[in-house]
Amino acid sequence: MKEIINYYYNFDIDEIEDNKNYSAFNYYGEDFYFVFFDRDEEELKDIIDLCIELKVKGIRVHDIILNRNKALTTKVGDNFFILLKLNTPKTDTINFISACEFLSKLRLNSKNSKLYRNNWGELWSKKIDYFEYQIREIGKDKTIILDSFSYYIGLAENAISYVNKINKVIGLSEYDNITLSHRRIFYPNTSLNYLNPLSFIFDLEVRDIAEFLKVEFFNGEDSLLDLITFLKMKRLTSYSYHMLYARLLYPSYYFDLYEDIMNNNSNEERLVKIISRVNEYELFLRKAYDEISKYTHLEKIDWLIKKEL
Repeated sequence: MKEIINYYYNFDIDEIEDNKNYSAFNYYGEDFYFVFFDRDEEELKDIIDLCIELKVKGIRVHDIILNRNKALTTKVGDNFFILLKLNTPKTDTINFISACEFLSKLRLNSKNSKLYRNNWGELWSKKIDYFEYQIREIGKDKTIILDSFSYYIGLAENAISYVNKINKVIGLSEYDNITLSHRRIFYPNTSLNYLNPLSFIFDLEVRDIAEFLKVEFFNGEDSLLDLITFLKMKRLTSYSYHMLYARLLYPSYYFDLYEDIMNNNSNEERLVKIISRVNEYELFLRKAYDEISKYTHLEKIDWLIKKEL
């Protein structure tokens, strides 16, 4: 990638770190990332406008650098890449309270509507249909996945049914907060990923909260305490309380790693850490149900809530 970056961005780079989806380098003391772009190009204008708004509000998101042709994207083979310049130290960490505050910075409006996501049930259904097809076709040698897959598909189906029911019975209202969110939350949650504008979307405020709590849980942090803190900080609608619980139910932590394994980007053994904590996470879900129920009448998942502690 060094020659491509040198040519398209007029940089004279000596050293570069090449990875599958990005290349990283430091140039005169500043960090740059040449990253694979996998979003609709029509969304880019909204993302650029969003970056301008955030910087006005003091949020130092990464800069998107134009290439020598004044284009946002650079084609490499059959793929497109974007060059990002970091404006904060890449290892700066974003804690839970900071994430809660970040979500309030921008809300959905007509200018950024292309970035709006809120069809969880449909997206999740398509994903698990594909995963089930994939595991039948090419997953026969994945012993750890085969032994655990049915449980997590079942948990996902519970989450999908829950979302579909709540959408039908309660439904989204004008009082539900649609805020700046992320396609994926990582751990540790550093500015490298969190302030990457290519990760930005708009969705229910509780999306990022739930994803943050899940990655915390599987990395040994007190997710329940952070959930209680959030519930005390924010007053939500009944719909958003339910969607928060649905998002906690959905095992994105398993499926994200599953996809990395199937794409040969991760070792199957990493799933053991997650699978070994099945009972602990079920206990967390029951305690989360109790906490959220203090604020609204929350629909039950009978097999989970009635299970003995």
